[in-house]
Amino acid sequence: MFTGIIESIGEVVRIEKKGSNIDFTLKCPFTQELKIDQSLAHNGTCLTVVAIDGEEYTVTAINETLKKTNLGTWEVDTKVNLERCTQMNGRLDGHIVQGHVDTIGIVKSIEDKEGSFVFSIGYDANFVTVPQGSITVNGISLTVAYSGEKEFSVAIIPYTYEMTNMHQLAVGDQVNLEFDIIGKYVAKLMSVHG
Repeated sequence: MFTGIIESIGEVVRIEKKGSNIDFTLKCPFTQELKIDQSLAHNGTCLTVVAIDGEEYTVTAINETLKKTNLGTWEVDTKVNLERCTQMNGRLDGHIVQGHVDTIGIVKSIEDKEGSFVFSIGYDANFVTVPQGSITVNGISLTVAYSGEKEFSVAIIPYTYEMTNMHQLAVGDQVNLEFDIIGKYVAKLMSVHG
């Protein structure tokens, strides 16, 4: 489990296709603290560390993951939001994030609001957002500012904008979306029990 509070930015240094899978090798400030078999959220996608070599580590994305996420768009030098798993004796500063991306969203607009940035994001799946509800965008725990049909917006403070890869996004870019787990369960119950 994660909280959506980004610890660091990683950088893709190597990409190797292996059948339908892709191995991504990255470097980050805490590589030396990682262990083989450890889970790590990459732009909100939970991936397992399969190799460590000095300052670099490798994770594998299977075809199913590549279909549901923006990992297939990564190139060498891509900057990636990173978060290690939450420790059960720690604070839950964001919200409950599973690291299971639901779908890809598309950045529709970015507005500089003199002290904050408002991102409007569209998506094609049947998921629910609610104003002031939680949403995970590229692994970042955010609050929904506006909720519409197949579109929502979030407001980003300057610190989050600079300390994550949000400042590198442009209109038309893909972002990983994980909708609030509580909202997903409520929507499922309502669809089953009408």
